[in-house]
Amino acid sequence: MQYKAETVDAYINQLPEERKQALTKLRTVINQNLPKGFVEEINYNMPGYVVPHSLYPDGYHCNPELPLPFLNIASQKNFVAFYHMGIYANPEIYAWFTTEYPKHCKRKLDMGKSCVRFKKMDDIPYALIGELVQKITPKQWIELYDSNLKK
Repeated sequence: MQYKAETVDAYINQLPEERKQALTKLRTVINQNLPKGFVEEINYNMPGYVVPHSLYPDGYHCNPELPLPFLNIASQKNFVAFYHMGIYANPEIYAWFTTEYPKHCKRKLDMGKSCVRFKKMDDIPYALIGELVQKITPKQWIELYDSNLKK
């Protein structure tokens, strides 16, 4: 189901209770651990954390009017999604995350390129996500983004 909202609070408030609790906790963990400089906003119709134009004026290469995306969370039809562009763009972070995941979660990792899918709300590894979001600063993300974009 696609949720539409102007603010992150409005997005979360329209979710079913089980999803509302999971997204609220994810949001809290992200906000407590995310390096300074990222900005929380609705991005691609879901809560997102971006590098604002004030830090990266070029914006997102697909649409320069948008800030550079970094991380998103969403309630999808059958799962809660956690999108982290650093997992996709940095092989070391990918290796770290996939090695650490089984230590924090009893279910098999269900992951795409940058998307981790959680079908069971009681098995979201919040502590691991907190560690993950600390690993890249906005400056590091800009450098990694630029280096991958120029390849």
